[in-house]
Amino acid sequence: MTQSSQRVAYYYFLAAVLLFGLQIAFGFMTVAKYLGPDPLIDVFHFGTSKAIHTNLLLVWLLTAFMGAAYYMVPEESRTELHSEKLAYVQLGIWLAAGVITILCYLLGITEGRKLLEMPTILKYGVVVVMLMFLWNLFMTMRKTGRWTTTEAVLLGGLVSTALLFLPALVHFDDFTLDRYYRWWVVHLWVEGVWELIMGALLAFLLIRLSGADREVLEKWLYVIVGFTFLSGILGTGHHYYWIGAPAYWLWIGGFFSALEPLAFLAMTVYAYNVLRRSRLGHPNTLALHWTVGSSILATLGAGILGIAHTWPGVNQWTHGTHVTTMHGHMAFFGAYVMISLAMITYALPGLTGRTDEERQTKLGLLAFWLMVGGMFGMTMAMAAAGITQTYLERILGLGYLDTQLKIQVHYLMWLGTGLIFASGVACFIWDFVSAGLPPAARGALEAPPAPTPAPAPAGAPGPEAGPAAGEPAPAPSPA
Repeated sequence: MTQSSQRVAYYYFLAAVLLFGLQIAFGFMTVAKYLGPDPLIDVFHFGTSKAIHTNLLLVWLLTAFMGAAYYMVPEESRTELHSEKLAYVQLGIWLAAGVITILCYLLGITEGRKLLEMPTILKYGVVVVMLMFLWNLFMTMRKTGRWTTTEAVLLGGLVSTALLFLPALVHFDDFTLDRYYRWWVVHLWVEGVWELIMGALLAFLLIRLSGADREVLEKWLYVIVGFTFLSGILGTGHHYYWIGAPAYWLWIGGFFSALEPLAFLAMTVYAYNVLRRSRLGHPNTLALHWTVGSSILATLGAGILGIAHTWPGVNQWTHGTHVTTMHGHMAFFGAYVMISLAMITYALPGLTGRTDEERQTKLGLLAFWLMVGGMFGMTMAMAAAGITQTYLERILGLGYLDTQLKIQVHYLMWLGTGLIFASGVACFIWDFVSAGLPPAARGALEAPPAPTPAPAPAGAPGPEAGPAAGEPAPAPSPA
């Protein structure tokens, strides 16, 4: 940590990891509705628990991205953050909007649009938060006029994220139009501009962790940006196959979806080349685990598993089954969860006044392997459930509920591996909290020691020489 104002990132990271834990809790509530018995079935239904689970994922990742930006931009620009106070106010509004949104979901107050269920008035609150956030970053960069490629790509991804949220504010009576523009938010975030954020954070971490040449690394960023825009934007078409959009989207969506793994493959090659040429002398090995793991699992989940079921000839059978669930879980975890945890793990020692060596804990390493192993197991369980579901429902024509009874064993596997993953999340949260607060916050919480009276100088009367308590002072003697 090179600037004192980077400490605001700690509070964003703290909020992010706690929301991560809450997201996992609602994930188990959702699985319970597949398996039963569900003690909360009369409190809220499957649609509510799933909406909270998926929206919490988006919220905590955005919170982590904000914290990462507040850590990275002052360091890259070599100047203090424009306004720490604005960053804290922004976090307060953001979390308040999140709490109100969850309460609205529990009360059944939603827009009814999948992944965009948030009531409209709260969406305007999100717009205000994003404007505050981007203004703070832009003014920070403007102070010195020093813009690195890494932070420019990060800012481009964040600005694009804000702009692509605007279609969520527009409503259409026509269902097809509504679904058409909904994907401008949902797809172009996670398979488009968020890849720019991931690429920028990956570049920042590799520069710091490997000591590799910045110029070489930032040239790779241009390759990643190019692949992202080439494939991600037109790859949106694989969501248009079955909603009534023109038939040419079958060709456009299929072809450019097949190119989408290239962006993630570029990130993996990029990370491999850097690490192969470097001496890997940085002591923060935990951050290195998360960084390398992110590039590998993103290629597997977002790239390979994505193309495995988005090709039109396959998607006509797998669409809406647990094959989609399989791809979604591994893709989000590899591409965005792991890079966020990498950034948190890298920044935490400096934010809490610890050395990198102090933060290389066995608990942190256990958290990494439990999460990676648990997610791989969940992916296999969901893949088995999805393939069986596709065959029974779409090929043999078995009813949905009859199919659900036949794939219960896969849900049990999903639950078991989910518990492993949740154990990793709990270890990560505890390891984060164990690092302690930033030094300034610790100092404010600690009570100041009682003042020690200074010793009396030689020859001065001691306490016993004065009047006793309650006695009047003697009158001065006449001259």
